[in-house]
Amino acid sequence: MGFSTDNITGVVLALLSSGFIGASFIIKKKGLRRAAAASGVRAGVGGFSYLLEPLWWLGMVTMIVGEVANFVAYAFAPAVLVTPLGALSIIVSAVLAHFILKERLHKLGMLGCLMCIAGSVIIVIHAPQERPITSVKEIWVMATQPAFLLYVGSVVLLVFILIFHFSPRCGHTNVMVFTGICSLMGSLTVMSVKALGTSLRLTFEGRNQLIYLETWFFMLVVATCVITQMNYLNKALDTFNTAIVSPIYYVMFTTLTILASVIMFKDWDGQSGGSIASEICGFIVVLSGTILLHSTKDYERNSSFRGSHTPLSPSLSARLFSGNGDSKYDEEAPSSEQLSSRKQEPY
Repeated sequence: MGFSTDNITGVVLALLSSGFIGASFIIKKKGLRRAAAASGVRAGVGGFSYLLEPLWWLGMVTMIVGEVANFVAYAFAPAVLVTPLGALSIIVSAVLAHFILKERLHKLGMLGCLMCIAGSVIIVIHAPQERPITSVKEIWVMATQPAFLLYVGSVVLLVFILIFHFSPRCGHTNVMVFTGICSLMGSLTVMSVKALGTSLRLTFEGRNQLIYLETWFFMLVVATCVITQMNYLNKALDTFNTAIVSPIYYVMFTTLTILASVIMFKDWDGQSGGSIASEICGFIVVLSGTILLHSTKDYERNSSFRGSHTPLSPSLSARLFSGNGDSKYDEEAPSSEQLSSRKQEPY
């Protein structure tokens, strides 16, 4: 299948987004270490000296640029193409951490990186073309079709059940509760982001969509979903090991996002069975590579208790909705005395 101009634009923006976001972790971590060395108080124990560190702010600006590029990418390319490419930011972060922060990348982690790259190439080659949209009202018709309304209703019902029934009972013992809420809401976030991004794109092209109530409705949905995700993903990251939360969240979020996009935007309509199967295979390869990469990072962390300490690279999920953008491990490496005192602490 030939590439459309919009698909090429979306892929380029998604790749730039992954590069900027992955690099932002390393820049911010360098800033955190420099601030901790200057003040003697690390961010992980309540220090805020990093707010005066220019390198940390450079990392924040880099991350914002990456997020903006990702937002615009959804306005040009299907979600089934853009969303899986987000895994590449983990690779950028892991590789840069290996060379700049001297956080050793395990051989299996390297294999995970290669799997993510290979899966992404397969997805890009077989991705569907973006459907031409001329008005936000067209998106509204897609969003109000019975099949997608059924999906939205199911997501909202499941989120309410998880929040009000399971969260008080087992939210702090079962990682699936908080990550499930984030993933379900995340799929609606991407759909509304794509709708809003397309509306703004049409507006900049001279077809003003801000005069329509639907544009502002999608903006409200984006804000609501993002706030919900921020809340519950922060809870998940604060309660469970990041190396556990990150792959689970990425798998669930990406799977649900692709499902929602296929239902709402009919991404797979007109595609052959072979192309759809290839996309699914590429997606599975990316997921497998992501899990493998995070698993080896967890292995490196566990190994640190027997000698050298290798901090975790920040995760894709952590950079999305973790307050100031720092994961719980995005700080200066703890001393050997601190490691000894934590040795008996369960995760």
